[in-house]
Formats: sequence, C-alpha cells, structure tokens
Amino acid sequence: MPAERSLIAPTSNPLLEHALRETLRRRSLTCGSFGELEPLAVRLGLLQNTLRPRLRDPHVLLFASDHGLVVDVLDAPRRSTGDLVRQVLDGQAPLAVFARLNGMALRVVDAGVAEPLPRHEHLLVRKIAHGTRNVRVHAAMSVEQAHAAIRAGMEIAEGVRGNAVACAGVGAGGDLSAAMVLSRLDNYPLDDLLAGDDDGDAEGHGARDRALAVATGALARHRQATDPVEVLAALGGFEIAMMAGLILGATARRQLVLIDGMAACAALRVARCIASAVTDYCLFCRSHGGRSLDHAMALFQASALLELGMDSIDGTGATLSWPLVRAAATLLSEVADEADDGPSRHGALGSHAPSAT
Repeated sequence: MPAERSLIAPTSNPLLEHALRETLRRRSLTCGSFGELEPLAVRLGLLQNTLRPRLRDPHVLLFASDHGLVVDVLDAPRRSTGDLVRQVLDGQAPLAVFARLNGMALRVVDAGVAEPLPRHEHLLVRKIAHGTRNVRVHAAMSVEQAHAAIRAGMEIAEGVRGNAVACAGVGAGGDLSAAMVLSRLDNYPLDDLLAGDDDGDAEGHGARDRALAVATGALARHRQATDPVEVLAALGGFEIAMMAGLILGATARRQLVLIDGMAACAALRVARCIASAVTDYCLFCRSHGGRSLDHAMALFQASALLELGMDSIDGTGATLSWPLVRAAATLLSEVADEADDGPSRHGALGSHAPSAT
C-alpha cells in the first residue's frame, strides 16, 4: 500500500499547537480550566489543521464476520453473529439507540458473516467469504482475500460523508483472532490479550484455557507469517482487514477515527504497519472492561476517553464518547474571547497537509 502511506501525513505542527494552547489558555482566564477536554481539543485542531475544528456527520461502522477457529473454542456461541447483527439493525440494541440519540449514522458491514442476512437499508454487504477458515489447520484467509478486504474498507471510507467515523467489530471468535494478530505483530504475551478476569468462575477459566491452547497452537503453526498482511491473512478476520482499510482511507482524508474494541485495535495495528501516522488521527473508546483491552490499548500508549465498566457490543462506547469529543471541538470553534482574532482557515499556520473534509 505505498500510495496510501504517502497520503497520510503526521499531524505534528508546533506553530499551530502553540496557537491552540494559547487560545485555550486565554479561555481559561475567563471561563476556567476544562481539564482533559483541553488536550483533546488540541488533538482535534491538529488533526484538522485549524484553530477552529468542526465535526460533522459522524458515522458508526460495525464490521461483522465469523471466524472458523470458534468451533475449537466454544461448544456453541451464546448468540450467532447473524443474531447480533439483526439486533443492531432492528434499532433496539443500546448501540443503535445511543447512536440515534447522538446523531450518529449507524451502518453494519457484512464482511464475512457465515449465514445470509436479510436486506436492510443500514446493511452494507461486502462479504469476502462466509467466515474465515479455522486457523488451527489453515490460514484464516488467503493473502488475496486480505488485500480484497483492505480495499473494500478503503472504498467504504471514500463513501462516508462527514469527517468522523467510529469503527468496531462483532463476530464469534473475533476477539481471539484480534489477540493473535496483536500478539504476533508486537511480540506481546498472548495470555495478557485474552479476555477473562482472575476472579472468574471455573467454567470461565476453562473456556479461557481452551482458547489460549487453541491460539497458542495457531501462532506456532503460522510462525513464518511476519509481514503485517501475511499475519492478517494467517490469523485475522475479514472484519479486522476491512477496518484496517477503513482506517487507512479515513486518515488519508484527515478524518477522525474512533477505535472501539479488540478487533478495531488489531485493525489499527495492521494499518500502523502500513502507514505509521494513522494513530495521530485515532481516539480510543471501550465497550468492555477487563485486562485484555487494557493491554491492547497499552500497545498504543493510549487510554480510553471514558471508563464505564460496560460489557456491550463494541461500538457502544464510541457512541457514548461522542458527546465528549464534540464538546472538545466546540471549546475551540464556538467559545470565544475578546482576543480571539487568530486565523481560522484550514492550513492557516504553515502546514501544507490536506485539510479535513
């Protein structure tokens, strides 16, 4: 993806950053300090290359796919991926309700759900295959399929209106697949990336031990895969590959990307291997508690915008974080002071990078 690499510029701009911090300092003299909102506001200003960042037409994209390895991990998933998708599409899931409440357009992307899904106005069908293969015995997908999924994600990014998008994944076995991708790309202990808490019951410990055994064996089987796309093909899921493409496409357009969940973290890690500057455009949310996601975000030296201790479909945390992000942008774009006469045009402080769309 060399062309994409050249299109994604770092957001660093010392002159603009100084001006943003000075603007916030002046505001604090009359309005008081806004704490953690202030560094968030600075990041948004740098991302959009302006003193007055504005966010519009936010989207939530939930990428759904099944994973072949789940047959060796679970006797039967509590709910099929198709059932979860239908729950979101019928508008009654908290993810859908919160997205609607906060004015975020919600779309579900069928990246590789095993069962057929009924047509729906909010469903994007980009199915690569009916689920990945079992990584215990095969590569999850071919390298060609991985590239096709990445391209599909980039095409989805091109069709997204606005300048902010949240991405998350759903699918039985998805978090385990994401843990393997992160473990391989960062040489990080797999055990730390697997879901589960130390105070869980015996059944929970048994399921976690079985998942660890299956994933450890899969990593050993595919130990020759080290290139990021090869790792993605060997261990990943179609939803992870498609989100990686979305992240590359969105950040090339200087859009804000909200990352929610293990699968989205794995997608970002793959995207960062292709274009390291993508992380400049990303903020982290969480729909789950637990140590595994703590470790995943630590790989990016990041923390979540909100810590609510939830256990919900990934993407829910992004919808709840959105008002905080919007407030941070408003702190610069709407709150004024007497000395506020600086430049407001994109690129007004010496950067030649493309402005946010």
